[in-house]
Amino acid sequence: MKTASKAFISATALFLTVSALGYFFWYQTKFSDATRNNAYIAVKSADKGETLLRLNKKAIPAKDFIAIHGFNDSHCFLVDMKLPSGKNRFFVYNLNKDSVEIAGLVTHGSGIKQDTDALVFSNTPNSYCTSLGKYKIGKSYQGKFGLAYRLYGLDTSNSRAFNRFVVLHAHECVPGSEVFPLPICESWGCPTVSPALLIRLKKYIDVSSKPILLWIFY
Repeated sequence: MKTASKAFISATALFLTVSALGYFFWYQTKFSDATRNNAYIAVKSADKGETLLRLNKKAIPAKDFIAIHGFNDSHCFLVDMKLPSGKNRFFVYNLNKDSVEIAGLVTHGSGIKQDTDALVFSNTPNSYCTSLGKYKIGKSYQGKFGLAYRLYGLDTSNSRAFNRFVVLHAHECVPGSEVFPLPICESWGCPTVSPALLIRLKKYIDVSSKPILLWIFY
């Protein structure tokens, strides 16, 4: 009996020791993950602050351009191509409050096949690239992908946009929320958004008596 009791006590002690060690390592792993997640949240907040600062700076020349050329002076659309495609980078910007009202995903052009993953911008026909610059959003029409808005390039960097059939439209391949670090689909140069986002943009465009400025920048 004494031998059996000793064996039972030894086995119990061993089990408790292993369990304690297992719990310690398991808990440490979970705790470390939580720490990393909190750090990621902090980084995301910092990114958002930096993005808003970039938008605020871009809004200064946008307001001057809008005042001179008779565009809608309450809102404009800003697209920051410095941000990865999996993050919100299409912004409805309130010019009176200097704040973002809506943010969503938007594609960039796939470009002609290259040996680099770096973004390439071009105004050349058949380049399938995004063209940087200011655009006037024109009238809507029903195109290949449904509702679309004509775009007129206002700078030398995007002057061929209309002839290249670069338009603002939606496609199901664009998610309704951020997917970073994953990328989203690419277009042939059109700023393509999700169907849900285009419906929200429509409310701004269709009620405006003046054209809305779309500015794609890097």
